[in-house]
Amino acid sequence: MSLEFKRIAMIGFGEAGTILGTDLAAAGCTVATYDILFDAPESRAAMRAKADRAKVRAVDTLAAAVEDAQLVISAVTASSSGDVAAKAARTMRPGQILLDINSCSPGKKQSSAQSLETCGADYVEAAVMAPVPPQRLKVPMLLGGRRAAEVAPALTSLGMNAKAIADKIGVASAVKMCRSVVIKGIEALAVESMLAARAFGAEEQVLASLDQTYPGMGWDKALPDYLISRVAEHGRRRAAEMREVARTLRDVGISPLMASATAERQDFLIDEMTAHGIGYEQDEPFSWRALADVLAADRKTRAS
Repeated sequence: MSLEFKRIAMIGFGEAGTILGTDLAAAGCTVATYDILFDAPESRAAMRAKADRAKVRAVDTLAAAVEDAQLVISAVTASSSGDVAAKAARTMRPGQILLDINSCSPGKKQSSAQSLETCGADYVEAAVMAPVPPQRLKVPMLLGGRRAAEVAPALTSLGMNAKAIADKIGVASAVKMCRSVVIKGIEALAVESMLAARAFGAEEQVLASLDQTYPGMGWDKALPDYLISRVAEHGRRRAAEMREVARTLRDVGISPLMASATAERQDFLIDEMTAHGIGYEQDEPFSWRALADVLAADRKTRAS
């Protein structure tokens, strides 16, 4: 008999949790959610209203969310993922499955799996291989774990894009972490290169040279805006992921020189934007040149 998920718990109702919860509810699932922001008086009303709009039932505790769930999806932060697994282990029971979609090192996912499986429930890791918002439920996920091969088609039947690649925990997250060395590294390099090039008035020549070296990537078109916008919008989260990447590299004896520097550069841009009262506006076109000019003007003022 094939696995089927009708009752789902979403632990974490941030960007990814909200999108997945909304789409799973629209697909006919009964979805309950718990987020620590439900506990805070200043955010409780807004978070519950968001859950209502998504047709997702907001509950007051993690235990209440997972009680009747066939599938529990952990969509929190890397730093909170282990705590969620440990708390879920106190409530979940054999037959239930925890799908951990957080961007964590293989070692952290293995530790979470050990915590959960003390209660007899099953742990499946998921590596989310692209930003969630554009593709929503169709965002590609690589799965690993003892029951990954069963879970993948069950998720696919709900409209998700899941592929089992390993029967042990750690392989899928290793794919994600090693890929991020390149993807987030390119973003950080774009921030550093373009801010400097703009300050010298040399960005057109730099971009033309990059386009000649790597034709078709879009260096002379939208690519720089896209790369730097990813940092401007999600720099803190991406920096946190790169510190998980650094942990991944250390676990296999590789010094994380590039990963650590990438995290530092991601944080740098958010620090600079915060200092200037600049926020990322999702509904407005993003211009890396405009951002660079604001930051450069301040550096000139401080230097004079």
